[in-house]
Amino acid sequence: MRTMSAVHHGDSSVSRWLRPSLSIFFLVLFVAALIGQALAGWAQFNDQQTAHHLAEISLGRYLRSADFAADVTENWQSEYLQILLYGAAAVFFVGRGSESSAQFGRARTAVYSWAAGVVVATIFIGSWVVQSVAGWSAFNETRMQRLQDPVSWTGYLGNPDFWARTLQNWQSEFLAVGSFAALAILSRRRATAQSHPGDERHGPRGPSAG
Repeated sequence: MRTMSAVHHGDSSVSRWLRPSLSIFFLVLFVAALIGQALAGWAQFNDQQTAHHLAEISLGRYLRSADFAADVTENWQSEYLQILLYGAAAVFFVGRGSESSAQFGRARTAVYSWAAGVVVATIFIGSWVVQSVAGWSAFNETRMQRLQDPVSWTGYLGNPDFWARTLQNWQSEFLAVGSFAALAILSRRRATAQSHPGDERHGPRGPSAG
């Protein structure tokens, strides 16, 4: 018969194995999707070039183009915005109500939370800046093809093109985070109700002695 220590040891071994495996799994999916996006975007870009009677470009040139950079980074910054907001909200709303943990544990968790938050915020801001510069370059390329004067970077930040690119991603991330939070709350409440069935029948104090 296996002892409890053996069970816990097995669980920890599985957990240690799953962590790198999950990272590798999602890394492979990410790379595959990025390659697919690059190939599809290249084909789409050349279709537009042909429609406007312009020369097609190579894949290498497309990967260095402002169009590809803007398409990639505008999604990256929206994803890291989602992580940043969800993490900050979880620390603020959930962490504040946790009074049962020790003072040292709370301080250590706060340090880790802030460190992770700084990293995520840095990536978000960096990708936002890259997206704005790449979008600005692509926007000016289109204007020059139309024989229009280019605009400055600060002028582009106030242009509807920039905010249309940005907000179409942000609104979907807000919806995803809000839906995830609501479903997590509902799942937790259902799990709590199922683990304490007597609470619903007899109220918070349980059945009266008889």
